[in-house]
Order: sequence, then C-alpha cells, then structure tokens
Amino acid sequence: MPKPLSQLFAEFPFEFSPLDADPPITDVTGDSRQVRPGALFVAIQGGSFDGHRFIPEAVNRGAAAVVGSQPAPSGLGVPYVRVGNSRQALAYLVAALHDYPARQMTMIGVTGTDGKTTTTNLLYQILKTAGLKVGMISTVNAVIGDRALDTGFHVTTPDAPEVQRYLAMMHAAGLTHAVLETTSHGWAQYRVDACEFDLAVVTNITHEHLNDHGSLENYRAAKARLFESLALTRPKPQGNPRLAVLNRDDSSHDYLLDRIPGLRHVSYGLGGEADVRAENIEYLPSGIRFDAVGDGWDVPVTCQLVGAFNVSNALAALTAAVRGLGLDPVTAAQGIAELTGIPGRMERIDLGQPFTAIVDFAHTPNALKVAIQAARGMLHAAPLTPNTGNASVQNPPRVIVTFGSAGLRDKEKRRMMAETAAELADIAILTAEDPRTESLDGILDEMAAGARSRGGVEGKTFFRIPDRAEAIRFMLRIAREGDIVMACGKGHEQSMCFGKVEHPWDDRTAMRAALAELLGVDGPEMPYLPTQDTPEAVWLQAA
Repeated sequence: MPKPLSQLFAEFPFEFSPLDADPPITDVTGDSRQVRPGALFVAIQGGSFDGHRFIPEAVNRGAAAVVGSQPAPSGLGVPYVRVGNSRQALAYLVAALHDYPARQMTMIGVTGTDGKTTTTNLLYQILKTAGLKVGMISTVNAVIGDRALDTGFHVTTPDAPEVQRYLAMMHAAGLTHAVLETTSHGWAQYRVDACEFDLAVVTNITHEHLNDHGSLENYRAAKARLFESLALTRPKPQGNPRLAVLNRDDSSHDYLLDRIPGLRHVSYGLGGEADVRAENIEYLPSGIRFDAVGDGWDVPVTCQLVGAFNVSNALAALTAAVRGLGLDPVTAAQGIAELTGIPGRMERIDLGQPFTAIVDFAHTPNALKVAIQAARGMLHAAPLTPNTGNASVQNPPRVIVTFGSAGLRDKEKRRMMAETAAELADIAILTAEDPRTESLDGILDEMAAGARSRGGVEGKTFFRIPDRAEAIRFMLRIAREGDIVMACGKGHEQSMCFGKVEHPWDDRTAMRAALAELLGVDGPEMPYLPTQDTPEAVWLQAA
C-alpha cells in the first residue's frame, strides 16, 4: 500500500531538507533501472559510479520523488530531499516503507571473518529446535518458513531493499525471530542499518577484505558497527537484551569491548577466562564432541560438523541462545546436534571413491588454515582398516588441497594462503578463483612465490594448474586410498568471474563431474570456464 513521502521520513534519524510536497510512494530503490511509477529513487554515490547521474532516467520512468546527497537538480519536476548519506538513508526509508519489520521481531546479527554462515545456521537450528518461529538471512540463502530464497551469486549481505523485504516477509509469515549473517561490506555500505539488532555475535576478525576497507582498522570498525548498533535499538514489546557475544580467544575481544563501553556482553571460548567454555573436546571422523560449561550448568554437545573451528562456532551459537535468549542449554545442544551440514562448508562429495572429497568455502588465510587442520584431524581420528592399516604406515594418508586467490582483492593474502598450504598440506594445487580483470598467471606467480618461501617444491609439493576443472581432475588422479582431497575457496557459490563475465560454476558439481570421470560412472557434466580452451590474453582483452 502506498505511503506518503512524509511518513517515510517521520522517524528518519538523520537531518534532511524540508519536504515541499507529499506524494504517495509505492516503492523505494537505489537502482534507476528498477524505478516504476510512484517509486522513491535514492541516488547513491559510490566509488565507481554516481547515482545522481541517473536521476533524469528515474524521473522519466515515473519516480514520484528523489533523495540524494547533492544539491537538488534544477527543473526536476518532482520533490527532491537532500540527506547527508543517501546510501544509509536507503536502508531507513525502505524499512519505513515496510513498517520497520525488525521492530516486531527479535533480531540476532552474526559477523566475523570466518564461520559466519556456520554460526548463523547453528543459531537458526537451535531456535527451530526450541520451537521458536525463526527466519534466517545468510550469504547462501534466506529462509522464511518453508521457503528458501537464493541470495545471489557473489553476494555478501544482500542490499538494503532485499534485507528489509525479507524481514517484512518474515513478519508477515508470523515469525518472531530472525538470524542475519552480516558482512563487513554490509556494514560499510549500510545494508543492514535499520535492522534493530538485539543480539550481536562475532566469530573472529582476521586478515580479509583489506583492499576494500583500506586498513585492518577500517575493516574491524565495519564489523564493530553491529555491536555499536545495539545501543540504537528501540525498546520492543517482546523485550530486547542488547547483548554482545564475544570470542574470548580472538583478538577482536578486547577491541570490541573498547568500542562498546557500558554495553552488556558475554564471552565464549576454549579457555578458563571465557564465560561459556568448551571442555573435554573430542574430534571424531563424523564430527566433534565437547562439554559446554557455563555459570551453574554443564551440558554435553555433539556436532556433525568437523574441525576445531566448529567447536568455536557451536559455542558461539549456544552462548547467544542460552545467555542472550534464555534458552535451556540442553535444548540448545539438541539443536546443534540436529544440524547435519551446510552447503559448501566442509561438504563431503561421495561417489564411492576410496578417498574423502570435500568442498569448502575457505577463501582467507585463516579459513584455509583451519580447514586443512580439520582435514588432518579427520585423518588422525579415522580408524585403520585391514585394507589400509599396513599401507598407512608405508604411505600415510595425505591432505591434498586445490585453491586460488581472487583478482582485484586483497593481494597480500595470495602469498599468505600459499604459505599456509605449503606448511600444512601435503600437496597444494594453485588454480583460478575469480581472477576478474587481473592476470591469472600473475596471481599464480605471487602464490607460487609464497609456497616456495615455506619450502614448497613446484612439481612435487605444489603445482600450478590455471584451469580449475583440470586442477580438480589432477587432484583426484593423484589421490590414494585414505587421502583427503579438498577444493577450497568457492563453497556454495554458483559462478566464477573472468574479466567482467560471471560464468556458471559450482565446485560441488565440478567435484562430482571429475569423480564420475575418474570412476567411470554417471555424473554431471564439468562446467565450462574460459581457461579450458581460451588463452588468458583473449579473455583479458575482452574485459
């Protein structure tokens, strides 16, 4: 139903120029191509574009009013409202159009460098197990009741209009709780402003996205906005705990505490200083087991996710549920046990091969480190069989990993990831991962230098294979019985960017295709990438 322009600005928290007209508004968008008659067009000035240039197009398409951060254009013909930050204004105006849906629900935000999606899914499952009506927005999808909506190819946090639309759909469906995975890009670009968070959870803050944020300080500050936003959340009829859930084992703990003086907080971790801690940890081939210990309670936790890092993720979710929402620890542990897996997160692909094949999203130095360590833990936890017992002594099972490093992104991590693989994996295959308009050969040169700096020997302990399909095939061809092979960096993502073109690509499909070829069984066709038959110079020139 249309709302008067004045109603959208009735609770706007920032300064804006006086309204000289009050047309009915049917939609709010920052994309001039999506303007329909009656829409409010918000002109956003970005790093490589300026939405103010598209104001005439928006008006021609029927925009009823325009919001911008620059002086009003002359002869516009529709109301123009000037604000200080039009990108931030977009979030609040869309929220107002949807009657501020976040104010009607308990909002839980999860941020961090690694583990956000896993922790978000764990929390969602815990709340479902507790009988709460909960929705979820992650970088994989948005879950609203029985519906799962794709959030895109290379999406971090969806744009503000999509976030608020999803929240409105959740409220309309009668949901009372929402769990949101929030990225540094999402916070830096104000995509999750006006979400009125009640609980804020951090996994960790490590090396990532420094090219976008300029420095580690800017990157951490973007993450900190989730916690700072708790102070802005209005009182809600259902109550709002305004609790920060911090990782006591991570360097972000003290940093975030300094940014949120006076705010209620609780910590989780593996050490005795944490308010909620994990004890008696066991790593099993099928997952992990530990005791979660809090103030006056102790509950056993079994999780079907593997790796030491998932102890921390599970503990973060349990702490938020128990200390933030007051759920019973036993119920929270039951919810963790019921989560069977997450797309593209240590996801096993099994076509009957005599080794373990895994696809994981690890695309940062720390994520790659913990993924390889998790694989090593799986090797150590696997029982020896009569067929592999003697062979395991002569030819111990290995961890073989295939990964790349994205173009036009943090260049330092290229070297760091290759160093990590050289130190922790038995064999590493360096390959393509969204080279974009950079030279893939150049990216691989930087990675190879990092591998060599940690003792890697090209042609023996690491290889360069630019075509990702062939890299995965090669990894499988050299795998022995009992090995663990991993394709890292893409996880759930559905495309890979060469030049400026997104080519359909799914590591899970590629792994199944390569396994089917190796085993001589039916399987999917290997997805196409330009590296399969096109010299690099051609697609770079085309970009």
